[in-house]
Amino acid sequence: MSEHPDLMSAGEFDLVGFAVGIVERSKILPQRVAAGDQIIGFASPGLRSNGYSLARRALLDRAGRSLQSPAWSGAHHSLGEELLRPSAIYAPAMSALNRRVDVHAFAHVTGGGIGGNLERVLPSSLDGVIRRGVWDEPRIFAEVQAAGDISDDEMQRTFNLGLGMLAVLPAGEVEAALDSVRASGHQAWLVGEIVNGSGRAHITSP
Repeated sequence: MSEHPDLMSAGEFDLVGFAVGIVERSKILPQRVAAGDQIIGFASPGLRSNGYSLARRALLDRAGRSLQSPAWSGAHHSLGEELLRPSAIYAPAMSALNRRVDVHAFAHVTGGGIGGNLERVLPSSLDGVIRRGVWDEPRIFAEVQAAGDISDDEMQRTFNLGLGMLAVLPAGEVEAALDSVRASGHQAWLVGEIVNGSGRAHITSP
């Protein structure tokens, strides 16, 4: 169940759909995550599907911004247009990547941020280390953080910060993986690695 405060009024409703898939037990991906695996991240163009309540409070309520104003100083598009950037659809890129390299896990970065979603695919004996600063973070996140005086921890828990999908794979397949994702139309970076630990994700400062 997802809550969307301030988005719907009395008498309105939200129509949604979903799909359910099946997979052979032997092919469940996270079972093969191992120490030394590398993590690549797919670029997210903006907020995508999470953090809008906090972004509205920061930009509209606290900072008094207008949706018709420039997204930031010097921008040639409005704040409203920036917040409504379409979500990236990663399914074709993921399928192509899975055919080309030995993917050990995928983590879709939605509610909970990078760390919270990476932890969903980590065995209890391994940690994931993400090196913040090695990918391009869309400007909107800095605007939201400054407008709302939001801590780094809350930003990392709430927003994707520019990474919409993570893939965990063997170290020897990183370059092939990056080439595959980029050929599918998404920017991608080597953003971290898997180390021995206790099932936690860590995001290091740039």
